[in-house]
Amino acid sequence: MPYSWKGIIEAYREFLPVSDKTPIVSLHEGNTPLIEANNLSKEIAPDKSLKIFLKYEGLNPTGSFKDRGMTMAISKAKENGKTAVICASTGNTSASAAAYAARAGMKAYVLLPKGAVAIGKLSQAIIYGAKIIAIKGNFDDALGIVREIGKRFPVEVVNSVNPYRIEGQKTASFEIVDVLGDAPDFHFIPVGNAGNITAYWKGYKEYHNHGKNKKLPRMIGWQAEGSAPIVKGFPIKNPQTIATAIRIGNPYSWQPALKASKES
Repeated sequence: MPYSWKGIIEAYREFLPVSDKTPIVSLHEGNTPLIEANNLSKEIAPDKSLKIFLKYEGLNPTGSFKDRGMTMAISKAKENGKTAVICASTGNTSASAAAYAARAGMKAYVLLPKGAVAIGKLSQAIIYGAKIIAIKGNFDDALGIVREIGKRFPVEVVNSVNPYRIEGQKTASFEIVDVLGDAPDFHFIPVGNAGNITAYWKGYKEYHNHGKNKKLPRMIGWQAEGSAPIVKGFPIKNPQTIATAIRIGNPYSWQPALKASKES
């Protein structure tokens, strides 16, 4: 019988904080291709001394890596008896939270900066039945409100402040090692709220501790010039970039991201 991919929790259960009592809420996320970028490699290194690979996370169910974290966050929320989830978003998280909440039969609420979210992502959240609330302010303002709501009401916050998001997202590094046979020499990654660079580094280290990869990569994060609080060393009050997914002025995972960069 041919192998059927059932999502990251089933694939990497031994590395994730789940048990037989955890109701798995999955849309078969993960197992995305690692594509060798031959033309880009030749352009940067004509002597063929460099191989560049691209992890194509756009093939996840809602089109982003957020689905890896969301399957874990929603599964654990359901295990803990929650019936509703909430998030702040610049686009990708709203689509993912709405889709997985719908899959789980839960309500989803999304706070977002008015007029600052990619329409394709917003439309997904609406189609999946999320309640959308637009606020005056940026992502950081929205996240502050969401975290306060999470403290006052029995609703699960599913932004990357939720540790289960990081647990799910670390599986992308497992897949990279599984394909290459080891970790890459360097891993370049865009940084918004800094959860993904944190997750990748966590995954590489855990796999390394289990003997899956002999080496660890050098983690290199980058930020848009107008939205680069970690690079500049201080929060950006009004972050600006056309890349809405990383338009974040005060990343929640700032310190873990710095740690990943320095440790690697």
